Amino acid sequence: MTATTTPAASETLMQKLIRRRHGDDEQAPRLSPLWTFVAWLATLAFFAPVAWMVLTSFHQESDAATNPPSLFAPLTFHQYALLLGRDITPYLLNSAMASVFSTLLVLVLAVPAAYALSIKPVEKWTDVMFFFLSTKFLPLIAALLPVYVIVKDVGMLDNVWTLIVLYTSMNLPIAAWMMRSFLAEVPKEILEAAEVDGAGLPTVLLRIVAPVAMPGLAATSLICFIFSWNEFMFAVNLTATRASTAPVFLVGFITNEGLFLARLCAAATLVSLPVLIAGFAAQDKLVRGLSLGAVK
Repeated sequence: MTATTTPAASETLMQKLIRRRHGDDEQAPRLSPLWTFVAWLATLAFFAPVAWMVLTSFHQESDAATNPPSLFAPLTFHQYALLLGRDITPYLLNSAMASVFSTLLVLVLAVPAAYALSIKPVEKWTDVMFFFLSTKFLPLIAALLPVYVIVKDVGMLDNVWTLIVLYTSMNLPIAAWMMRSFLAEVPKEILEAAEVDGAGLPTVLLRIVAPVAMPGLAATSLICFIFSWNEFMFAVNLTATRASTAPVFLVGFITNEGLFLARLCAAATLVSLPVLIAGFAAQDKLVRGLSLGAVK
């Protein structure tokens, strides 16, 4: 005779185990004022170039090119007006499509792989993990020529789906390693309770593992999205006009004649906004996810 209240019982057990596992974090000691000051200095040091880029984007080209730079030069939106006049929308859409679709494909492939390597480990799973890692040993420039020849032969040059496939293959090893660490943190009691209740693998992944590992999923998704959004080498060599991405758009502002620094800073600021917005929206899950031990 099977129990009829198993979903509620599983959810209650899940909540208790999660609170027990993260209960020590609430009692963690605070940093001393000295270390807090050092942390703020490090934050400002990393943020200073970004702040300077944003400030330069609101200057005229003549003010941005002065040496030393003019900090209190008049501010203007002229560079952004010129930037929007060059129709940046197709480049942003191509970057968004390549990044979002490749990230979704990576998660679809990485989560079951990480499940098989952590929760239900296969034989010689360490060899599998090393194989994933070994795929990152080859420099991308070494694979550019054969990739270009293959893409050209199949007629997929200047196609955003080519970038999606390549970005998926590039980010999949990293995602598998990260998700393996995240899923290793899932309490085994939850999985045993789900198996006793008769839950199948899809139910376990969607209703048990995914909620518990949500911070890890968010961190992995954001990192894969950033890597895809910032990728330049394949985008500049495999695209021309229809599938060019935002990083390729930025290169068009670099010239040997005339001034371009302020306009380049405006374009870089605009291109960076989607990543900054995504990171700000998922910052709580990102910090919690990375603190679970994915980056060791």
